[in-house]
Amino acid sequence: MVMDFQQYVNAETLTLIGSYLLSGVGFLVVLFIGRYIAAKLRSTIRTKLDRPTVDQTLVKFGSNLTYYAIFILTAFAALEMVGVETASFIAVLAAAGFAVGLALQGTLANFAAGVMLLLFRPFNVGDYVEIGGEKGFVRDLQLFYTKLDTRDNQLLVVPNSDIFGNTIRNIFNYDHIRVDCAVGTDYPADIDSTREVLLQAAQKIDDRLEEHGEQAALLSLGDSAIIWEVRIWARPDDYFRLKQELTRVVKYELDNADIGIPYPQMDVHVDSLEEQAA
Repeated sequence: MVMDFQQYVNAETLTLIGSYLLSGVGFLVVLFIGRYIAAKLRSTIRTKLDRPTVDQTLVKFGSNLTYYAIFILTAFAALEMVGVETASFIAVLAAAGFAVGLALQGTLANFAAGVMLLLFRPFNVGDYVEIGGEKGFVRDLQLFYTKLDTRDNQLLVVPNSDIFGNTIRNIFNYDHIRVDCAVGTDYPADIDSTREVLLQAAQKIDDRLEEHGEQAALLSLGDSAIIWEVRIWARPDDYFRLKQELTRVVKYELDNADIGIPYPQMDVHVDSLEEQAA
């Protein structure tokens, strides 16, 4: 048995095993170095371009694309080093990629949607947007998904295909935005007097954009109240604060003018037994 083992384990076999081990170690080392360089370059791009004049959405998307491109090229270089024919390997990958692509249509759709979002630029990092009924500040645009930070400090991860295929509302896209406060008033209250009270409430908001004016719009005659909407204009940074302030002042001004904000009401008529019999 010992003689048989020594017969097969000769110098040539040991050299071959050593060559395979060396190639394997070399493959892993090249792959590790390529990944390190890709990550370092991605970090460098983000650090060097972290400036107010540079669009951070483009920076993050481009740095991630650079990372994956370098890593894939490194993987092919490592395969070439260990003697793998990359031409045939690429052909095999193409065939496998076709099959995988059919199975991962959603993932590829997310990637394509991410590229389209980058090209058409409906929003940038830091914008306050509404997508699919969800509102939040854009934290990051990745290749396959977008991250949103909500106002109550929750993280939303939305697939890019869901974003690009739906209506996108960029709430703070312009340098001014309208602040609305809807309120219902009693039917007995005089309409013109109520309008004056609501306009006075709007005019008491200090940080509003006065050049855009204010408005007390009569929307509809509801079941229990006359529906109004008080409107002012504000800078995006002041929106949430002024909305709270406007709501508070409208309530106080209506109270001071003895104009009620009615509860929902329903009139119920009960017929007597004699009327029902008739």
